[in-house]
Amino acid sequence: MAATRRRVAVNVPIIFNSRGVAPGATARRRGIMGTPDELRDRPPRDHHRRCGRPSMTTSPAKHVLIVEDEDSIRQTLRYNLSQEGFVITEASTGTEALSAARRQRPDLILLDLMLPELSGLEVCRILRQEMTVPIIMLTAKGSELDKVVGLHVGADDYVTKPFSLNELLARVSAMLRRAEMTVKERVAGREIEELENFRIDRGARTVHVDGEELHLAPKEFDLLSLLLLNAGKVQSRQVIIQRIWGSKFYGDHKTVDVHVRWLREKFERFDRLPFRITTVFGVGYRIDRLDQPAA
Repeated sequence: MAATRRRVAVNVPIIFNSRGVAPGATARRRGIMGTPDELRDRPPRDHHRRCGRPSMTTSPAKHVLIVEDEDSIRQTLRYNLSQEGFVITEASTGTEALSAARRQRPDLILLDLMLPELSGLEVCRILRQEMTVPIIMLTAKGSELDKVVGLHVGADDYVTKPFSLNELLARVSAMLRRAEMTVKERVAGREIEELENFRIDRGARTVHVDGEELHLAPKEFDLLSLLLLNAGKVQSRQVIIQRIWGSKFYGDHKTVDVHVRWLREKFERFDRLPFRITTVFGVGYRIDRLDQPAA
């Protein structure tokens, strides 16, 4: 008779109890089943990345802000999300969360409901007025009212403790995919924008005024495109730096002022334009459509 192959389980998904703590468990990333020989011969964790197969994250790495006042939960989330290739920023209070979100502009926020200084609901309400970053709320409260209120103030998803870490990672990945698709659809829908005598083609990266092509440097084009996509809304210098130059830019924020000046100089020879670049002192810049009231 053939011997029965014994199966073992390692790295069982972590399950939080009602206090958000994993009793008697270390941070374990995912469930893997197999025989001892299969486990021994299993490729290393980064094998798929090295072989070019798709992994949970894409390049460049996505940035996740973890807002949680319990150290054990925050550290567990930080460790496991870092293992998945995410860039992590942490905050333990509502005030820290607002500051970190405004400064870092993360791709997604994991936001605990019960926080010192400002509640997660208040943080979510404020951030939703300023940015469209996906927000997943984490809380030990499980009543329907709590979920409804959280979603009403702007949360995109809601996870109640105790939760499986595998499920949370799947939700994070799915939320980021949806957000990326939304951005692509929005940009694709406005790839070519025409305003009276002005035309911008984002696919071809060209700008025409009165039928004449206006030659812009790459960063000038990106800046103009960003301002037009957000016409009527102020874009701070910090946001512009983040969107155009990226998070690894360590230069002076006056770089934005210089590029705005160059744009104005290139446009000033034309008798008329359907918009103007407005300086909002102490904040940043805004494009105002001349056929619409300013925001």
